[in-house]
Amino acid sequence: MRSRGSKRFVVNASVAGAAGGEGATASVSINCTEFLKTFRDDSPHHVVMTFELSEEWDEHQSNFAAEWLGNMIATRRFHYIELPENRALYAEIEATAVREEDINAMLKDFHLLGAALETGQTIISLDETIRGLFKRASQQVGEIRDIIWVNPDRTEEQPILWLQNGAPPEPRRQLSA
Repeated sequence: MRSRGSKRFVVNASVAGAAGGEGATASVSINCTEFLKTFRDDSPHHVVMTFELSEEWDEHQSNFAAEWLGNMIATRRFHYIELPENRALYAEIEATAVREEDINAMLKDFHLLGAALETGQTIISLDETIRGLFKRASQQVGEIRDIIWVNPDRTEEQPILWLQNGAPPEPRRQLSA
């Protein structure tokens, strides 16, 4: 059961792989660690996992991220969901691609969009390339326009402050922005 004010977020494996814990020295590692710590300690929010995302986490997660996820499970702030097949949406998104590499990249991370659409419409990810591709697709595909995309390493976007303020669905964070 979710607490009042809590939301469900899709946390990409890119964040899990970069979060290095207390000993982190690289800025991306420090930023991801601080974001996940704030998520765990100072927010009521929940994490969403799909089969595809779970496989990516298993392959890429740091020790810190594994402990973080274990804590989320132990505190009942973890939700595993099965995604319905959505070939129509994928076909719409695929039609926006300019290059074959773009199609492949969007196919690889399509599950992030699916999970976000099924839950809180929020994705936490470091991947600016796929963000850009989905952002471009959102100009033609209305169903994904309102998805919020937050990058813990883009300090100019103030991701930790956003999280501490309840993670409001600010228009500037939407794919359509």
